[in-house]
Amino acid sequence: MAWIVLIFAGLAEVGFTTCLKLSENFSKPIPSIGFLLLSILSFALLTRAIQTIPLGTAYAVWTGIGAFGTAIIGIAFFKDPLSTARIVLLLVLIGSIIGLKVVASE
Repeated sequence: MAWIVLIFAGLAEVGFTTCLKLSENFSKPIPSIGFLLLSILSFALLTRAIQTIPLGTAYAVWTGIGAFGTAIIGIAFFKDPLSTARIVLLLVLIGSIIGLKVVASE
């Protein structure tokens, strides 16, 4: 269950970083409120997950999900550059997240 909570914490991180971009330096109220609410939710879920999952593992997975998801959102919606190297590195990031899950079970 803690791993599911951690995944949702990472997805909320993707949401709050996206809202941060959409808020245009906190000048737009709706995305600014979304940033605030999703960041609170993300940290609350991370706090819950670290009750079971080791802190270092949970934090690395949380930031990895956030980084991967935010990069994909940037590419898909904000015209961030896409290159072969970027795709390979994002896949390595996902592999690292999966690897942390696997070794956390040991």
